Amino acid sequence: MSIYAISDFHLAFTTDKPMDVFGDNWYKHEEKIKENWANIISDEDTVLIAGDISWSMKMEEGMMDLEWIHNLPGRKILVKGNHDYWWTSITKLNKLYEDMNFIQNNYFSYDDYAICGTRGWVCPGVEKFTAQDEKVYNRELIRLRLSLESAAKEGFNKFIVMLHYPPTNDKCRESGFVEIFKEYNVEKVIYGHLHNVSKDKVLDEEIDGIGYILTSCDYLDFKPIKII
Repeated sequence: MSIYAISDFHLAFTTDKPMDVFGDNWYKHEEKIKENWANIISDEDTVLIAGDISWSMKMEEGMMDLEWIHNLPGRKILVKGNHDYWWTSITKLNKLYEDMNFIQNNYFSYDDYAICGTRGWVCPGVEKFTAQDEKVYNRELIRLRLSLESAAKEGFNKFIVMLHYPPTNDKCRESGFVEIFKEYNVEKVIYGHLHNVSKDKVLDEEIDGIGYILTSCDYLDFKPIKII
């Protein structure tokens, strides 16, 4: 039993959104993910998927993409990405599949770890950070705290957090997200969203005892990475 992570599938089985317009490495990327997943993940493993799951705009369209993920081995825990417009009520989503858990103001457990999270947002300090950005950013801070606190109230004191957006701005300055990580002694932070970036330009290291791991599938060469 292990925890793995990979994100930003950008599946489009019912929409015309070829990802290879973003680079040749994206050509038939879903086949690469499926093959690598089958070679690495067993039914006893858990995989964290940090958003941008499907290009679909509506739940009915996204069901084929979710079914594709469901048919992969292992348990999956997911948070919403900025392109996941199909994402409907959390109650409905968590009734779809026994092997797929969706996080929004809640948490799921793995042994003595609580898996918490939220979508996140751009952080203060980026260029053209607007009043609307600040509103969404503050709402996402609240959602992260609700997720962590729901686990803490159940007695958990070991936390892994999933965000879709990076938890800092492009200068890697501390944010409200990082302050909450420190408050709850979060051990690892899984995030995605960033594409076509080199390892020297991302937050992918341990800082102040918190391990930050970028899991965008192209960054990982479409292979799930072991977290625990």
